[in-house]
Amino acid sequence: MSNYHPLTEQEAIEIARSIAGVFGPEGELGCREIGDGNLNLVFHVSQASTGSSLIVKQALPYAKVVGESWPLSLDRARIESEALSIEDRLAPGLVPKVYHSDNELALTVMEDLSSHVIMRQGLIDGGVYPLFAEHISDFLAKTLFFTSDLGMNQQEKKQLAGSFVNPDLCKITEDLIFDHPYTNADTNSFDPHLQADAERLWADEELHLEVALLREKFLTHAQALLHGDLHTGSIFVTEQSTKVIDPEFAYFGPMGFDIGAVIANLLLHYASQEHWSADAASRQERRQYLSGTVRDIWNGFERKFRALWNEHGVDRIAKTAGYQDDYVRRLLQDTAGFAGAKIVRRIVGLAHVADIDKIPDADVRARAQRLALAIGTTLIKRNRRIMSIEDIIDIADSAARV
Repeated sequence: MSNYHPLTEQEAIEIARSIAGVFGPEGELGCREIGDGNLNLVFHVSQASTGSSLIVKQALPYAKVVGESWPLSLDRARIESEALSIEDRLAPGLVPKVYHSDNELALTVMEDLSSHVIMRQGLIDGGVYPLFAEHISDFLAKTLFFTSDLGMNQQEKKQLAGSFVNPDLCKITEDLIFDHPYTNADTNSFDPHLQADAERLWADEELHLEVALLREKFLTHAQALLHGDLHTGSIFVTEQSTKVIDPEFAYFGPMGFDIGAVIANLLLHYASQEHWSADAASRQERRQYLSGTVRDIWNGFERKFRALWNEHGVDRIAKTAGYQDDYVRRLLQDTAGFAGAKIVRRIVGLAHVADIDKIPDADVRARAQRLALAIGTTLIKRNRRIMSIEDIIDIADSAARV
């Protein structure tokens, strides 16, 4: 019989105390539950006398955002800890250190990142992160290439993929990103002033065709091991450091989904500048920073991905002239389409982003929401015609000028 049960704060302290080399022998440990996500308990355990701390994260058997009526497999905790281990091996320094995992209790004990800020909040506060594009493009290029058929033995990849079958969390993505926003689903959530906008989404057959094609890729294209939920709420940053957290949605899927998720969240923040920038000049400056970051992420990813392919590619036939160019072009198009889908769901779907939801003035918030929808739907509709990262940036800039 399983010993699983939701931890108390005292139990989290006892687990943390068992981790060697973190806390001093003297001094009590304090604990507080800090989880603000939808799926887990997160305990911050610290020792005032030494300043040492760590995080104990435990999966719940249901989605917190809905309740026990939405059950979820606890195996996602194993998936998360194993994904972090692989990511740390392939992109060292860009994920938190894992001290301990327990599959039966569905928990992972990991490095405390209190010295960092959640990137979403950092951006809302006006933060600028000059190394972020370099770091995240490194993370994306290495984790995606070395878990793909390009960068690892294909049979070993198939075996590894079997460890990351993640049906419960994939189902969340399949429904909330590629289905529900495009119909009058009970899970949808949006401000009343967006009713007509939502109804246009539900009736747009051209849009639905492109979403269906993107959904097919998400369901069937097992290109590489994805983080699966790579938004700015799953990234901790300082001006000098980037740490990717929470890969519990990890599975083998289309590479562009991860790249698109990062870009989508930067473009959502771009749209939110209707409020967070004080005037037109500062808004333009902030948006130039954000679009420049989008450009640097893709260009950095492409440069590094091609270099890894040229130096470490394991597949002879993949070295055929022209194949790499075609592959990278399709990756960019997938990135654009998935970015658009991620943007749309954050406006009309179940879970939104604070960048826009925290805008207090309803009229200003509506402008930001409609700008985001314009960017997102255009990226979806044009994704198969995108030929450069500048096309993505032009879509955002053109929508902002309307």
